[in-house]
Amino acid sequence: MTETKVPVIFDLDGTLVDPAGGITGGISTALSEMGLPVPDQAILNSMVGPKLSDSLLHLAGVPSELVDETIDRYRRHYKETGIGQSKLYPGIFDLLEFFAESGRPVAVATQKPQSIARLVLEHHGIGDFFVSIRGAADDESVKANTAPGKIEIVAAALADLHTQPAVMVGDRHQDVAGAMANGLDCIGVSWGFAPEGELEDAGAVAVVKTALELRTRIEELDAVRAAALSEVQNDGSL
Repeated sequence: MTETKVPVIFDLDGTLVDPAGGITGGISTALSEMGLPVPDQAILNSMVGPKLSDSLLHLAGVPSELVDETIDRYRRHYKETGIGQSKLYPGIFDLLEFFAESGRPVAVATQKPQSIARLVLEHHGIGDFFVSIRGAADDESVKANTAPGKIEIVAAALADLHTQPAVMVGDRHQDVAGAMANGLDCIGVSWGFAPEGELEDAGAVAVVKTALELRTRIEELDAVRAAALSEVQNDGSL
């Protein structure tokens, strides 16, 4: 029987890449330029992950008619300085390299616009590791209310992998919800932006503290999947 390797779909910000203030700093700069109040750091941190227009409307209290311009200003700052501020979390490059060498398919599903997500991954030299990079539409305007959410983005990445099941890895409850809606388990990572208990409450099957622990958990899923396939094959031979 061939070795079974469960494909992995990763979130981006807070999971693979530490924005290191590139996102929150860009948002606060954009709000300041617009003459709008800047939320405290806890609220800014909670804006990392969800759809930006939703966060600006509901967390930062930006009037709907000013959201599009605020996003444009934020994106300009992010491209100019934010990407350069970001860094890979410890152990992530080695983990992805190991997965590539061992033949495990990996993908990205992020609510960051897809073109920008690709820029971030390429900036850190990890873009080529991924079979699929799926993100939100480049049009983040309020009027683009049909833009895909996390559920649809995870579904697109899963379709690109041409396999079921896979496992999702993320740092926020949106990642867990996106995984569960597509019939996937989600492993949470503790180094991202979720408040304590968020991932467990959302239904993550595990929350890991290091990239090495994440690798171990995923390899445990390989063993479970291999045992299940073996049982099916044995039943079929009776």
